Amino acid sequence: MVAILMSHRNLTTTNLHRSASEYFPAMLSPSEKSRQSKISRKLDLMRKSFIVLVAIFVCVLVTTVGVAQSQELDATASYQERLTADSQANAKLAGPVITSSGFLSANIVARISEAKELLGSKLASSTLARDSVRLAALDPDTSHLDIFSLAKDEFLTKDADLTATTQYGRKIHIHVTRANGVNTAVTVTDVATGQSLVPLTVQFPIVRKGAVSEVAYYTSAHAALLSPEVASAGESYVETMLDQAAQNLAQHGVEVPADIVEVAEHLCIVEHTDQKRFTSEPHSTLFPEILSLYALNQGNTFRYSVSSAGAGGMIQMIPRTYEMIRQQHPAVLLNSDFVIGMRDHANALEAMLLYMNDTWSGLEKKVEVQDALRSGTATKAELLAAGYNSNPMRLPVYLKNGGAEWRTLIPTETQMYLAIYSSVNKNIDLETDNSMGNNWALLTRPLGFSAEPKPSLPLYSWIGQSLLSPSASSLFP
Repeated sequence: MVAILMSHRNLTTTNLHRSASEYFPAMLSPSEKSRQSKISRKLDLMRKSFIVLVAIFVCVLVTTVGVAQSQELDATASYQERLTADSQANAKLAGPVITSSGFLSANIVARISEAKELLGSKLASSTLARDSVRLAALDPDTSHLDIFSLAKDEFLTKDADLTATTQYGRKIHIHVTRANGVNTAVTVTDVATGQSLVPLTVQFPIVRKGAVSEVAYYTSAHAALLSPEVASAGESYVETMLDQAAQNLAQHGVEVPADIVEVAEHLCIVEHTDQKRFTSEPHSTLFPEILSLYALNQGNTFRYSVSSAGAGGMIQMIPRTYEMIRQQHPAVLLNSDFVIGMRDHANALEAMLLYMNDTWSGLEKKVEVQDALRSGTATKAELLAAGYNSNPMRLPVYLKNGGAEWRTLIPTETQMYLAIYSSVNKNIDLETDNSMGNNWALLTRPLGFSAEPKPSLPLYSWIGQSLLSPSASSLFP
């Protein structure tokens, strides 16, 4: 019932079977985690992060004042005068911008917020053409922000080498390392000095029916922003939001087992794994990149991710499935508007857990499923994942007819889906307390609007296939 966007075009069925078999043995049934222990850990993290939250507030307040002061500078001021004034304003920030181990959490929040404010002020004072984008990049030496514009089609061209001039008259070189809509990753270098700048935020016009319908602000997983700390912060965001969703459902009388919540945590990565990159890049770096997007964009991550089947947002659910869940659980009070409901992570994750919980309630009653679990032919985790990507009611039939080879009978896209799940399970430890500390504080406030691109080849679930239409993508106006 849930659609996933796939971009791997040329795998044959035989290759898919072989690829899947390489990963399935690594899939282990997740242990039952104690809900009370997880809640205690979150409370402890909240206590640890209180001081950092205060620091974040001060940082944002000071940088907002700094931006306002910078905007009052005479437009005819020289590059050096404007650069000096901006650097002095940014020097008031609490603490360093960069450490030897990467960005500090509080500074990520402050500087991304500042970049969005600065880009927003540019939008208010001048028109952003629908065929161009603006970016904000940070100079780690002077701590000032450079703003520059690019043609959208050039920005979306992989391996493009571009030049631009910032608001300070500074000439820079931009290399597009990964072209992927608003999630396009770039490197930025000062032409004169060779100094590397840190891309922070893109201001990206969303065009529908020939006109700009809204302007998205998004922070991509640029190489200069990636670090274990940021990936851990993204992991913490997903885990925290899922735990809160499970607790909210419990208050409405729906108890979701911890192992189902853990599977959902994996699926929040699987659903947004580009399959072409999965087959060609190291998984140990690909998955942390996805988690980093959750840290950098938080509640707006995958806001505009929509498949041709109409599956939307973080959980990639289609309207028909969402409405079914709403009708089956009226006491939960899910948002009646599909678009708003999918863009709200808290609401969407409740819908996801309800669907997965209902799916398992049906599957566990089937004799074929009970036999497969006893014999080790299948695990609860992979059956839940397969049921999320395809028709879950077909799984008992596959188990009956295929036995130990049941995975060869499921749809080819679901075979790859399970292969990704298994690799996530092997490469990302979603059960261990990573001593998040300050990282958790990074996740306690929204960072602005975002948009997310779509891989090139969509593959649809059994219901999603019946809903294909030219207007499917218009479900997110």
